Amino acid sequence: MKTLILGGTREARELAGIASGERGFEIVSSLAGRVREPVLPVGEVRVGGFGGVAGLREWLADNGIQAVIDATHPFAGGMTANAAAAAAGLGLPVLHLRRPGWTEQSGDDWIRVPDLTAAAAAIETAASERIFLTIGRQGVAAFAESERWFLIRAIDPPEDAVPARHELLLARGPFSVSDESELLADRRIDALVTKDSGGALTEAKLEAARGLGLPVVVIERPPLPVGARQVETAAAAWDWLQRLR
Repeated sequence: MKTLILGGTREARELAGIASGERGFEIVSSLAGRVREPVLPVGEVRVGGFGGVAGLREWLADNGIQAVIDATHPFAGGMTANAAAAAAGLGLPVLHLRRPGWTEQSGDDWIRVPDLTAAAAAIETAASERIFLTIGRQGVAAFAESERWFLIRAIDPPEDAVPARHELLLARGPFSVSDESELLADRRIDALVTKDSGGALTEAKLEAARGLGLPVVVIERPPLPVGARQVETAAAAWDWLQRLR
């Protein structure tokens, strides 16, 4: 069974590691190519876009793909929608692999917002002046007009507009709670903005913010397509794939 894994996440790499080399399965992992030095999964890998729904549908047909697993980042809403539409157009089974989002804990001061625009508005109405922006490089432009100071952490530098007052910190997780606490204190951060990405790699910042009593603006995930099949672990995705064969 030839399967396309739309990846870029730890779960996608884990699934590729489980399935690659298994008898009766041929796995192709696809990465968007937005990170300059991505962590590659085992097995065959393609890098780059497909050209929308039509391009993806054509690629799936031309390459004899029999199943699609969307294991992209929880905020890759466009790719997720394209995968669902392209697979449906060919009658292919499609599964969405999404790790669970973060859960608010006792002592947290979270402000949940639906999108980047709402997150920027929330910052402008808050008393905070020094913001830790941990949303990756995409979306930073939503905060470009703010007069507040931002610590922007990302794997690669933003390509669009950035706030006039900022420091850029290029780093890749995982991060420890002690390191995150030290960073927040050193930069005198008084609020944090993050996407509800879930997972343990970058969760430490939330614990650090909790310990320091800092407010956190949490951007909600975009919804999955209507009727989408969803699992939360690579093991569950592998079980689903095996049942298709």
